[in-house]
Amino acid sequence: MHPKILLVDDREDNLLSMESILESEHYSFVKANSGKQVLKILLTQMDFALILMDVNMPHLNGFETATLIYERERLRHIPIIFITANHYGEENIFEGYRSGAVDYIYKPINPDLLRAKVSVFIELYKKNSLLLAQEQRLIAINRNLELEIQERKASEEKVTTLNYQLLQNVTRLEAANKELDLFAFMASHDLQAPIRKIRMFSDRLLMEYGDKMNDDANAYLTRIQNGCKQMQILINDILEFSKISVKKEMFREVNINTIIEQVLGDFEDIIREKNIQLTVEKLPLLCVNPSLMNPLFANLIGNAIKYSRPENSPFIHISTDLAHGVYTQNEKNQFCRIYIKDNGIGFEQKYAKEIFDMFRRLHPGAEFS
Repeated sequence: MHPKILLVDDREDNLLSMESILESEHYSFVKANSGKQVLKILLTQMDFALILMDVNMPHLNGFETATLIYERERLRHIPIIFITANHYGEENIFEGYRSGAVDYIYKPINPDLLRAKVSVFIELYKKNSLLLAQEQRLIAINRNLELEIQERKASEEKVTTLNYQLLQNVTRLEAANKELDLFAFMASHDLQAPIRKIRMFSDRLLMEYGDKMNDDANAYLTRIQNGCKQMQILINDILEFSKISVKKEMFREVNINTIIEQVLGDFEDIIREKNIQLTVEKLPLLCVNPSLMNPLFANLIGNAIKYSRPENSPFIHISTDLAHGVYTQNEKNQFCRIYIKDNGIGFEQKYAKEIFDMFRRLHPGAEFS
């Protein structure tokens, strides 16, 4: 927008003269022909860059009008140049400055002088406007920073509260897990006694009274014994699992090859019986929990043996990614991927999640033991 200048003179020709001198500078003009009209204009418009005001006006002269203008705090930033035909003495000039004037221009007006003086104050106005705008931007930035700091403090307090709640939940969960582990251990241990009694007395019945009972009774007792055996296996599995979770052994460096050899030794007879082609690549030393690794390989290798296809020549191949540089002992946060591959019956991918549930199996006992 063009800078606004308020032209004040009780004669219309003087107003037109000032406007014509300055119109080439692309200013915006508002005109008033009395001090009273000036005050009325300044009630609604305060964005003037400069006021050019005649001193000799009826009712309110320029000095009186300037004094009334500068009584308002919001108008004190507007510079006033008095236009006068009189050469006042020092006392009157001092009165003009005291009322708020910044300069004088004498009539008849020198156009070049008027343009030069006005341009100086317009330039000051522009610079002040830039400074004010910059100040407003800085105030807004500071306000945003304060809000951001407050939000960050609030977020940090929330995080602290959530962390505290999380720690409490973890503590409660750990206590609950310990209680569940202890319960599983106690329950599975206590369940052994009645199972043993059922098996013992069913054995006595078969041995002492088997020849006196009919075939149906013998079949029922045999089913009871088979059920007891399956129940005892399940209880032993639960008991073993509870021992592992209670022990929570520390990780230590273990030769995986030794674990594999021990597991394969347990399956030696059935591997020979099924004529399984077995190849095992050399595996690295790994930092593991030995109590968990042994049953892990026993289950994986045992399943590969159990679920082999009778019509195929079964094979089991155990290898690692070590040759491809995935794992190095000297580097932290590395891993070693171990593959146990076979040509057994496999499973459909939709069951991939189910087969890793505890004690879950996809095939009935009649099909596989």
